[in-house]
Amino acid sequence: MVKSINLYNSLNIKSKHKRSIILIGNFDGLHMGHRKLFNLAKDFKKKYSINIGVLTFEPMPKMYFNKNIKNFRISNRKQKIDLLNKLKVDFIILKKFDKNFSKTKSIDFIKRILKKKLGARFIFVSNNFRFGNKREGDVKQLIKYEKKYNYRIIKPKPLIENKKIVSSSLIRNYLQKGKLSNANKLLNRKWSIEGKVQRGKQLGKKIGFPTANIDIKDYVLACPGVYAVRVKMKDNSKIIRGIANLGYRPTFNGKKILLEVHLFNFSGNLYDKDLSVEFLKFIRKEKKFKTVDQLKKQIKTDLSVAKKIK
Repeated sequence: MVKSINLYNSLNIKSKHKRSIILIGNFDGLHMGHRKLFNLAKDFKKKYSINIGVLTFEPMPKMYFNKNIKNFRISNRKQKIDLLNKLKVDFIILKKFDKNFSKTKSIDFIKRILKKKLGARFIFVSNNFRFGNKREGDVKQLIKYEKKYNYRIIKPKPLIENKKIVSSSLIRNYLQKGKLSNANKLLNRKWSIEGKVQRGKQLGKKIGFPTANIDIKDYVLACPGVYAVRVKMKDNSKIIRGIANLGYRPTFNGKKILLEVHLFNFSGNLYDKDLSVEFLKFIRKEKKFKTVDQLKKQIKTDLSVAKKIK
């Protein structure tokens, strides 16, 4: 069983968590590149017998500054915390990113937050890390003040896979292009969406394929299409295979992005249930059919494909 984590919603941390290793970033998706960083931090923890803490932000700064960006995240807030918990960090600081915080001068971020509030001993950041008002601060500035404020900057080399730097941006790009297997490989797990089943127009039920409808909220919009999936119900340990359509339902002139999941060999009421939908394989792109009968025929073909996927 994974030990419960110390979660802070402010920068006021307990004295036992000061002089720790602090990893700073969005850590969206907690991919293999991030895990390389955390594995190095664990080596430092073992060597110096100190705690590992994570400073991350909600909402993600890019989404805060650009309100037009809606579908962006690989993992939601809860998933990120769960993944960090599994990595056995000692504490997380989930700092609210708002107008006031965004105006913090880079030197104040170093003096007031890293030194005074956190008392960081080792600070792990990526090479392209920027901070402070208008992104004025960078890694060079952090290094400049190492001796004065008694910390050390650790900036590991990025993880390279197939001549590409492993990043959240690369994974989003793979998902958007329907390259699910590439994304899952870099995540080192199946990409998943968590959400509550809502009442829809029951279009699937009317054509013989009932679905559980989930609003994807601010998750990145993967390539609209049909996917083989595995569904976990949050109120029990049951795992059910299924097929999902992620998109706009063009045959029915849909306008809103929706995740519709049809479960194999299942009957029951799923309304208001919390589901975790794991994406196993991309089957095909979403398309508009001339008739509902054509759609039904295609769904039967998709079902036979999905049921063969392990």
